[in-house]
Amino acid sequence: MEAGMRQVFAEVGVPAECLQARFVNGFMYTRLRPLIGADKPPRRLPPSAVLRVATRLHPAFRARTRAAAVSLAEHPARQVAERWARELRPALAARTTALQAVPLDELSDDALGEHLGALLDHLRSSVELHFWLHGHDLGPIAQYLHRALGWGLDPGEALAALAGASPSTSAPVRTLVALREELERVGAEYATLDEVRAASPRASALLDEYLAGRGCLVVTGYDLTALTLAELPGLVLDGIRTAAEPPEPDHAAAAAALRTQVAPADRSTFDELLGVARAVMDMRDDNGPVTYEWPIGLLRLALLETGRRLVAQERLHDAVDVLDLTPSEAREPFGPGGPQPDVVAERVASRKASAAVEPPATLGEPEPQPPLAVLPGPLAEAVAMVQTALVHLDMAGFDRVDPLAGAGIGADVYRGRARIAADPEEAIDKLEPGDVLVVRATSPAFNTVLAIAGAVVTTHGGPLSHAAVIARELGLPAVIGAAGALGIPDGATVEVDPVAGRVRVVAEAPAAV
Repeated sequence: MEAGMRQVFAEVGVPAECLQARFVNGFMYTRLRPLIGADKPPRRLPPSAVLRVATRLHPAFRARTRAAAVSLAEHPARQVAERWARELRPALAARTTALQAVPLDELSDDALGEHLGALLDHLRSSVELHFWLHGHDLGPIAQYLHRALGWGLDPGEALAALAGASPSTSAPVRTLVALREELERVGAEYATLDEVRAASPRASALLDEYLAGRGCLVVTGYDLTALTLAELPGLVLDGIRTAAEPPEPDHAAAAAALRTQVAPADRSTFDELLGVARAVMDMRDDNGPVTYEWPIGLLRLALLETGRRLVAQERLHDAVDVLDLTPSEAREPFGPGGPQPDVVAERVASRKASAAVEPPATLGEPEPQPPLAVLPGPLAEAVAMVQTALVHLDMAGFDRVDPLAGAGIGADVYRGRARIAADPEEAIDKLEPGDVLVVRATSPAFNTVLAIAGAVVTTHGGPLSHAAVIARELGLPAVIGAAGALGIPDGATVEVDPVAGRVRVVAEAPAAV
């Protein structure tokens, strides 16, 4: 993460060195590492006049100011998105596909250890790419939204003009739609994936196509403990049964309506910024699955094969304990310095105990932040854009007087059974097709289960959050940032009204039998 962020911060002109991460008792904390004086203890900021001079004379700030000016004016992210589609993604997918094709059960122990080393190296490089790309995909969207707010546009309407710009989000659903239609055409009844394959050659080919691209992705979280889609055949079957053609929003009409609200002198800028934001949307949504969820899913599956062998050799107590090996142990799991069963079991117990702890939101003294007014113009604009994006990612600073009100996505009211979930794994366990998913927030790990939901409600997030983006792309009614939604009784019938931006309980949950 630090390597990817360090590179992209320098390229686009962020006045910080990188986003720094540390793990404390198993919990991840991040810090925006200052461009200068990063390792000195927090202290009071110098007077504004001194800061104003320093940010204009210090070589590091001068370089960032030049980079920010170029990025704001020339939009290099458009070229990054083109390179992602033309070069970076195909190369990464080819490498990952080759690793996926390795027959794990046919490898010798030594060859399996070498394969794990290759997967670890692949994951490290792809995650560095992941964070580098995020600097280029969020920047143009933040710039567009920041300027849109400056023109007085409604943020929800401004972001709705980005809908339909992410075919990578809807493409897997379209494969499932084609599969469902084929199964209906041949009149097949199916309760297993083998029965789907047996329905017709086309059904078998479509299922294999879907699983080849999605089966090895982790879908219940981001850690090695998260399950891959291939381990959840029931979810795949539900996805087939409920697959519906994603909407094709008229983004041109949405853009035209917004354009009329912009002063004539600013309309060419509006066109340019909207165009660049749309150009990076697909890269933004495609990034996580390709650079992280797929490579780490392959690592998980290879580790589980290793775990089964280590249990047979009495070198682990349980096959899933293999997920708590250190990277060095994973590279040579069958060697003389391999894992010790009791030591690994203690790690597992410690991790599970930590998971039950509610950690503090922050650690240490807060670091003082310089006011925007002291920064050179391009840097001040870049920071203001990031602040705008953060507000609309997590609704920071929004007035939440009504605990069941938030940002509405969509135009249709939906009624369904509410299912409250703490994480993607619980959502997969509880959600049935057509249910309303109620969660704190979503991430790409929720994408597969969201495909069977009738609507989605979150307590956190804003119109730029993942839940809002996926709801637009899949045509799901949603209310985002309804702070009291987790208080809805599990199983109650709720009405999700995206136009009003409100959730309403219309019937209590049935009594347990």
